[in-house]
Amino acid sequence: MLPLPDDVAAALDWLIPHALAEDVGEGDVTTQATIPAGTQATARFKVKESGVIAGLAVAERVFAAVDPELRVQWAAADGDRVEPGDRPGQVRGRARSILVAERLALNLVQRMGGIATAAHRMAEAARPATVLDTRKTAPGLRQLDKWAVALGGAANHRTGLWDMVLIKDNHIAAAGGVREALLAATRYLEANGLTIQVECETRTLAEVHEALAARADGARLHRLLLDNMAVRTEAGLDVSRLREAVEAVGGRVQTEASGNVTLDTVRAIAETGVDFISSGALTHSVRALDVSLKVDLEG
Repeated sequence: MLPLPDDVAAALDWLIPHALAEDVGEGDVTTQATIPAGTQATARFKVKESGVIAGLAVAERVFAAVDPELRVQWAAADGDRVEPGDRPGQVRGRARSILVAERLALNLVQRMGGIATAAHRMAEAARPATVLDTRKTAPGLRQLDKWAVALGGAANHRTGLWDMVLIKDNHIAAAGGVREALLAATRYLEANGLTIQVECETRTLAEVHEALAARADGARLHRLLLDNMAVRTEAGLDVSRLREAVEAVGGRVQTEASGNVTLDTVRAIAETGVDFISSGALTHSVRALDVSLKVDLEG
């Protein structure tokens, strides 16, 4: 079993108590009404579709929070490929405890598995470009969502607003233009002794050239975000403007494409030569991986 990353473990310290309180409230009245205290059971996870399993270590933390005496055994690890019928693990102990933990454990495994599966498929289709996630995560689940992306083989972009400068359209509008925004960011970083990376969104070739000119004049710029330059048409995806932008950059800074990124379009976008492709769909439109947990009484 892969160890939990430190940020995921810290997030779970907050998440699990709140999620259990939300679900269980004053107590699981159905379980208490139907299952005698002390009844022992074994519950087995079962995968119902092809994908990448993720969140097993997270589920183990859920079971431990509900009942430290529950015992989990895993036949798979987070990030493993799975097929229909696979049984990645089981949990044994008090039936009441298993049933209390069941929904939260499954919700997290299903969501994380769906994200990891989508990330794996998109990352494979995009090579050699690197697929990135975004901040379009479920509130409170960002660390889990991003770990699932990494387990699937894609990469994480910024974690939050503090770890890089990402100048987007609203920043540009408020600053008075691409050049003004980049120069202002550079002055701020230098005044505060910060060495974090600077990325700037551009939506047109004119903005690309403006950003490159600002860099030539001393503005910090590590990556250009080429936003919505791959355009859907009746004939399909038109990537000509994106390709032209990549050629204009000429390797002077990294390039990242965003907008209209799906599993069906990512290959064409990658073939323009961009270094990175960011997709909010990995986390904001995830379809859960179909995983169940079936309980058998011991007797």
